[in-house]
Amino acid sequence: MKLQYQLNAAFTTLLLVIMTVTGYVIYSLILDLLIQDEQRQLKQKGEILVDVLNERYGTRQDIQQYSDFLQDQDLQLFLYDRNQNAVFYSTMSSRVTAGFFQANNFEDTSEMLWEYGNDKYVTSRIVVYPEATGLELILLTPMNDLQVVQQNFIFRLFIVFLIGAAAAVLLSYFLTNKLVTPLSQLKQQLKKIEKRQFDEVERIQATGEIKEVEQSIFEMSEELQRYMKSQQTFFQNASHELKTPLMTIQGYAEGIRDKIFDEKDEEKGLEVMVTEVNRLKAIINEMILLAKLDSEPDVYDPKKIDASELINQVIDRTMPLVNEKEILIKQDVDDDITLFADEEKLLRALLNLTFNAIRHAKSQVGIHVYKKNRAVIITVEDDGEGIADNLIPHIFHRFVKGKNGETGLGLAIARAIVEQSGGEINVGESGLGGAKFEVIFHL
Repeated sequence: MKLQYQLNAAFTTLLLVIMTVTGYVIYSLILDLLIQDEQRQLKQKGEILVDVLNERYGTRQDIQQYSDFLQDQDLQLFLYDRNQNAVFYSTMSSRVTAGFFQANNFEDTSEMLWEYGNDKYVTSRIVVYPEATGLELILLTPMNDLQVVQQNFIFRLFIVFLIGAAAAVLLSYFLTNKLVTPLSQLKQQLKKIEKRQFDEVERIQATGEIKEVEQSIFEMSEELQRYMKSQQTFFQNASHELKTPLMTIQGYAEGIRDKIFDEKDEEKGLEVMVTEVNRLKAIINEMILLAKLDSEPDVYDPKKIDASELINQVIDRTMPLVNEKEILIKQDVDDDITLFADEEKLLRALLNLTFNAIRHAKSQVGIHVYKKNRAVIITVEDDGEGIADNLIPHIFHRFVKGKNGETGLGLAIARAIVEQSGGEINVGESGLGGAKFEVIFHL
């Protein structure tokens, strides 16, 4: 069943339950109210009659003479003698009077509903003054009359409920349709994403949580599109990076096999082959490492690291290349800075950034570690030519190389390590004139 029908069915069921309970409560209350109102009216009539009796007739014999007057009132009533527990006078026949007297306790003043046959009667009792007479005027009204009023009221109430329910169901259909329509449109957009038709994905109009879901789906679509494009670029670059050394190796191997090189060229060819094999090995090792960093979180073993000791290790391992290029490397590490990360992996990431800076530097490289706004920031910068503006958005992608780059995987590995360690890495322009890489770990 569609969501819209489910919502309409749930709302209609809830509405019916509420209306049923409300109708039952009103049905019960209205009868009680009618009984109370009828008793009030009977009491008013009875008090008027008692006042007339008290004014004109003072003795029991006088009251007997007033029977014609009571008979003319078209009321169902008894004059009850409490002293003798007997009906002194009634406007009803003697048979009916005897039936009432047998079926009900006239002495019980708390009983407001009497029975006769299959019918019930509402009663009201008024004492005839003076009380010494021991007489009470008891007036009755059949419950059937009240039930007719009750049923008429409930029928009209049912008509009102019916009209209100119809209006509520129509409003429910309108609102659920307004709610479900964006979901149906989202389903269509998800189908496009499933078929990889990213360029055809459209934004939809929605509000509230559905708008947030729509925004997330749109962002997911863009991210998937970027990811698939990056994967295509990755495979293209990977095939190119692997094919070039393989072609070189194949060329020299076939030349040596076919004896087309002299002894000197053959020895040179073997050296080139060894160099290309080492290059292939380095590329493959870095690809394997990058795959592990992306897919195996358990390869990380985070622990507390002293930032000063970590930078000293970076300086020690890059010193041979620094001396070879005759450049100056400076470090500035604030005191008492501790990181929580995998020391070996983070060292690898910083070495990749530092080696990259050394290769592009003209005369100096700077490493700075400091705290700012509850974050530890590590910067590696150089005074080289910097990074081209069109290359900056893709610099951390795999096999993206700048000038003098090697495998094109070093910065991708650095980013994977930093992000897996809970940090972020950015690139920008250095105050020294070259590139500046910034690694941020939030405390």
